[in-house]
Amino acid sequence: MSKLLYVRLALFLPEMVWASLGAAWIADGIQCDRTVGNGIIATVVVSWLIIASTVLTILIVFDPLGGKAAPGAPLGPQPLDSRESSQLLSGLRTAATSVWETRVRLLCCCIGRDDHTRVAFSSTAELFSTYFSDTDLVPSDIAAGLALLHQQQDHARSPPEPTEVVTHSPGPFQEADLDAELENCHHYMQFAAAAYGWPLYVYRNPFTGLCRVGGDCCRRRTTDYDLVGGDQLNCHFSSILQTTGLQHRDFIHISFHDKVYELPFLVALDHRKESVVVAIRGTMSLQDILTDLSAESEPLDIECEAQDCWAHKGISQAARYVYRRLVNDGILSQAFSIAPEYRLVVVGHSLGAGAAALLALMLKSPYPQVRCYAFSPPRGLLSKSLYEYSKTFIVSLVLGKDVIPRLSVTNLEDLKRRILRVIAHCNKPKYKILLRGCWYELFGGSPEDLPTELDGGDLTQPLLGEHSLLVHGSPAYSFSSESPLESPTKYPPLYPPGRIIHLEEEGTSGSCSCSPAARYTVRWAHESEFSRILIGPKMLTDHMPDILMRVLDHVVSDRAACVSCPAQGGSSVDQA
Repeated sequence: MSKLLYVRLALFLPEMVWASLGAAWIADGIQCDRTVGNGIIATVVVSWLIIASTVLTILIVFDPLGGKAAPGAPLGPQPLDSRESSQLLSGLRTAATSVWETRVRLLCCCIGRDDHTRVAFSSTAELFSTYFSDTDLVPSDIAAGLALLHQQQDHARSPPEPTEVVTHSPGPFQEADLDAELENCHHYMQFAAAAYGWPLYVYRNPFTGLCRVGGDCCRRRTTDYDLVGGDQLNCHFSSILQTTGLQHRDFIHISFHDKVYELPFLVALDHRKESVVVAIRGTMSLQDILTDLSAESEPLDIECEAQDCWAHKGISQAARYVYRRLVNDGILSQAFSIAPEYRLVVVGHSLGAGAAALLALMLKSPYPQVRCYAFSPPRGLLSKSLYEYSKTFIVSLVLGKDVIPRLSVTNLEDLKRRILRVIAHCNKPKYKILLRGCWYELFGGSPEDLPTELDGGDLTQPLLGEHSLLVHGSPAYSFSSESPLESPTKYPPLYPPGRIIHLEEEGTSGSCSCSPAARYTVRWAHESEFSRILIGPKMLTDHMPDILMRVLDHVVSDRAACVSCPAQGGSSVDQA
């Protein structure tokens, strides 16, 4: 196959020559029928698009090291034959990181080149080079593995699940506390959504959104705008007012300044809950993605009784930026000078939820009454001790199979191992797996007939041999040894913030139907329930803020309508 790929690559040279001649012919003028001329122009344009996309793909995907960096990936104690061998492995690691850094810079060529950006490029490249150093998979292999994992996951969940996690439910917090915190989440989610500005508002209101915020984009700033501090408001202010229902005078500061490790945020006075609300925006730009991917851990310098305070580096840097703006620029002092009796509440969604949780930890000492509501926060955020400490003042909300609250470096490594294992023990053609997987995702079906032989011996016709999946000598080769991504120094296990409210849809998830009559179970959940990435058609859509808001609206209104219903046992509440 590799020889055929090189032959195909060589054929691009005459294709480029032919496309160049066509372009030159078009430039000189075409002396033929108009329809034929338009067809030739379209053919030349399409040819150049294919050539450009192929060159870009090669630059991004091609590995000049030929997978030779994998044997150097393990960080565990492995004897080296000589100093030359050690130097060779170190050089291969450095070369692999350099290749990935070049790819990241190419994909993010429109981003500036300040110090934070360069650090983020290096962190992202090191993460990718370490994660992909011991595998040799193509996208179709990954797609087939995910399809098999989804069916295997549903098959394993067919019998009743063990109830051992119920024992982890927070003892001091009862059902009444769940109702109160759920209502608070419903209220403060409006602020977390408002932090996204006009794009989310227009997405949620496709027919009227542009009309409502369009005037703000065209007219000049009024005196009402001058009451609010901040920068780069543009079309955002009107959408924020529409989302929160507040007035101009209720906002202290709105910033849409967006760089690597620097997130947009807003500060407002919430008179209904008597609170000063700080809302931090989630991921919406390439800069935010680089912040997300700076996934190594760094110590968090805060005043608390917790030991071993570690946090996600990129999100920690973003929280420090917001902290400096709030404290050093006097934004919080201005807010509390207007409403000294109010309490401080920090909210955010996705990346903003992680930054809000870390910001609340930083503000806990000067503002002991601070509360935080983190909507769909990333799992790989806090060390174990900080996770336990945060339970007293942070509440996280997770919807269904949302992948982000289950996303951490450790969980990604576990997902890679599971994909490798399931496709290495499969005896069906890849096209059948992909077709059946698409059918299963769209229309459901029975997960009983799995095309795998996980408990058997050697396969007669496996989907891929293990030599095709893994580089020999790599840490995942035996599916059991330690991985470099599980190094306790650079990528220690991290946890989500605070107590977790889980909104879980009842019934099977074999199809991607979005029935308005969906039923949800609302309960306190333990972090161990999010220690593995679940595959499903809603693993991405459950993370969307508009869907989370819609589900919260239904759940809270249904709970209010069922106040007079008989009390239900356990910590679960069904929602119609």
